[in-house]
Order: sequence, then structure tokens, then C-alpha cells
Amino acid sequence: MTDILSQDEIDQLLNAISSGDIQPEEFSQQAEQKKVKIYDFKRPDKFSKDQIRTVQMMHETFARLTTTALSAKLRSMVGVHVTSVDQLTYEEFIRSIPNPTTLALINMDPLKGSAILEVDPAITFTIIDRLFGGTGEHYKINRELTDIELSVIEGIVVHILGNLREAWSTVIDLRPRLGTIETNPQFAQIVPPNEMVMLITLETKIGESEGMMNLCIPYITIEPIIAKLSAQYWFSSIRRGESEVNMKIIQNRLENVEVEVRVEVGEAMLPFSEFINLEVGETIKLNTRVHDDFTLRVGERPKYKCRPGRVGAHLAVQIGEEIHEVPDEFLITSRSQEDY
Repeated sequence: MTDILSQDEIDQLLNAISSGDIQPEEFSQQAEQKKVKIYDFKRPDKFSKDQIRTVQMMHETFARLTTTALSAKLRSMVGVHVTSVDQLTYEEFIRSIPNPTTLALINMDPLKGSAILEVDPAITFTIIDRLFGGTGEHYKINRELTDIELSVIEGIVVHILGNLREAWSTVIDLRPRLGTIETNPQFAQIVPPNEMVMLITLETKIGESEGMMNLCIPYITIEPIIAKLSAQYWFSSIRRGESEVNMKIIQNRLENVEVEVRVEVGEAMLPFSEFINLEVGETIKLNTRVHDDFTLRVGERPKYKCRPGRVGAHLAVQIGEEIHEVPDEFLITSRSQEDY
């Protein structure tokens, strides 16, 4: 880091130049000679420029999704965009954030370890004010959150984590979960102080209030997928679209979905006066015959023809021919096109 001159040193330098002890040309030459980039071998860079660019593109998507989500949640003008993606030590990150602040510890399943989402107090209290019915004015408050405020912010963080999962979906099926929320940075030691981390800084504006959100992800957490953080892999995964893996995931999720299935024996039209006078044991004539097939409906849509029967002591139906029916929405579309 470049040394900063004190006011006394600046005054002495100006006096030396004015008295002729140092010529301006000599000073400029000395300044040029000192333009040396310092490299610390104790903390080598862990991420390449290509990987940093990929992470930035991923979190630009995260910023857009968060902008939309917070705008709808707070009913206010919200702007979130990525300002920088840097690599630094965890100690440098902890020293750079205020105390108290909002620190959400995030479990990065299936990756090992945790990440931290730090929200500037100005943004935190603006969100709380909006959700409590206020105007969301800019507040310069320096205190810890109450239990009620903490519960409100937890809901917002969980909402944001859904956007993080979607932004990372092209690289890994990330399932981020909120662990705890701390207000003192010293209580959020997720990695050793000298461990390298990636810091994604997002400038956030809610109404007239501005602040920063910082997402800190340790290198040891990203290391298993570091090879995937390249622009070539990222864009190729986007172009893959519906791959066999994605289809299998969708199929597995659909298999656990419960749907209502019912069998329709027939229909009958009755005057309301007869319907309200029905008694136990009376017979209603349906529009089907004894040997006609029943209709098995999935939800509201007829799906199969079936025949009645028994399985042990239980009533059952045997699935028969599939019913191919044009969905109502397609019929409505075709009718509307014919009207034109």
C-alpha cells in the first residue's frame, strides 16, 4: 500500500522546493522511480482475472433479481448493482466493515464452509422502516438490532438467498441457508484471519438511502468448483439448456408432487326443488349405461377411460384408453384468432 504523507511532511516538501533545495524535476523523477507494484508472497492471489469476471457476471444477475425482489417487497424504488469483485484476506474484510452492522452467516450447501452477507446499517434500518409502514428515509443509526428488527431482517435475507441460488444455478445447484445474524464482526470468524476471500460489493439504493451490501465467500468454500468459474464453462452451461441432468432433476421433483385423482361415473341434471328433497335410498338416473366406461380425472382434466372392479376388500378401477383432449386454453386461443 502506498504511504500517505502527513501535513508536516507536505509543508516541508513545499518549503524545500520553494527554497531551491529540491528541484521539481528531481521530485518528479523520484516519484516515477517509486511506482512499484508491491506483491506480498505471504498472500498470493487465489483467483484469476477470468474467474473474477465470471463471478462478477453471475452476481450482476443476482443484483438484478434482488432489485426486483426488494422493489416488490418494500414497494419502493430500489437499485442494486455490482461495483467491484476483489480478493483480500478475511482480516482485511472484517476491518473494513462498521461495528455494529448486519452480518448474515450463510451455509453454502453443498459446498463446505460458510459465507457472509454484510448489509450496511443505513440499508438495514431503511428496510425496517419501510416494512414497519414508514417512508424509508435515510437514517444514521449506530446501534444493534432489537429482537423484532432481527426477525424482520431474517425474512429479507432468506428472500435474497433465493436469488443467490438462481444466480449460481449455471455453475452449481447451490442451496444457501441462513444460519445466524451477528452485529459484531468479531463474532463472525468463519475462517482464519489470513485466509483469502472473494468480496463482491453491491451498491444498494432504496429511495434516497444509499449503502453497500458485501458478499464474502472464502476461497476454501469455492475451491471445489474453482475450475467451473471460467467464462467458457459458464457460457457453455447456459447454452446447454435442457440437458439430461436438468431433465432428471425436474423429473425427480415432479415425482413427489401430489395430484387429485377421481373417477366420474356419470352426470345428471336435476331441478333444484328435487335436489333439496333427496332422501337416502332414492335413485338418480345418470347419462351413462351399465357397460359404459367411467372417466378418470386428474385434477379437472379427463385423462383415462376406466372400468370398475375390486382389489381385495377395496373398490378399484382398471385404467383403459387414454383420453386425448385439447386443453381449454388452446381452444380459447384458436377462437380468439378466428374472431380476428
